[in-house]
Amino acid sequence: MPNLKSNFEIIQMNPKNTNSVLVWTGSDCVVFDAWGNADDWIKLIDERGLNLCAIYSTHGHPDHISAAPKLAKHYNCPWYLNPLDRNLVGWGNEILDFFGIEHLCPHHDVSSDLVCGDIEILPNTKMSVLSAPGHSQGGVMFWFPDYKILLTGDTIFHDGFGRYDLPGGDKGALEKSISDLYDMNLPEDTYVVHGHGVDSLIGKLKTENPVFKHYD
Repeated sequence: MPNLKSNFEIIQMNPKNTNSVLVWTGSDCVVFDAWGNADDWIKLIDERGLNLCAIYSTHGHPDHISAAPKLAKHYNCPWYLNPLDRNLVGWGNEILDFFGIEHLCPHHDVSSDLVCGDIEILPNTKMSVLSAPGHSQGGVMFWFPDYKILLTGDTIFHDGFGRYDLPGGDKGALEKSISDLYDMNLPEDTYVVHGHGVDSLIGKLKTENPVFKHYD
């Protein structure tokens, strides 16, 4: 990652599977796609002397939200999720079983509503929440124009795209989300963090990813 005024760090919390992202300014921080065990996040945040201000999720699948409820409660901070994905909380606990992670309960105090548009997540750190349904009904991406960083979740990967055969998935919607992203014409050197796998650049996606294109 580039050295930025607001710091961005990709974190693969054990058991390594999902690309979570920690962003901080001074002692304040936010977490994107809080995967893994919440206790490991609490240890990391406290050891660094950070104050967790919020949690943001690209979508509601368990491998992107497993630590979110407990973190939100521990730090008394909001957890933002598109309300269209709220019905996914508690779904797919067998995925968490596979990784040995505590189940998510569908009846806990669920997230705050994530609304698409421009927001300031930390002092002098602004991002745009982009609607990106298809992998899930309420999928979003996070774009940081001042730093040319894009978090795609599972909408698109460096060499492919997300599944659409899970609850709330829709192939046509996913293709439109990818097409809309392509049509944004983001700078070629935009640093792209995907939900899983290696990171990439917009320029590389244009030349190396066969699905990153405009869909008629």
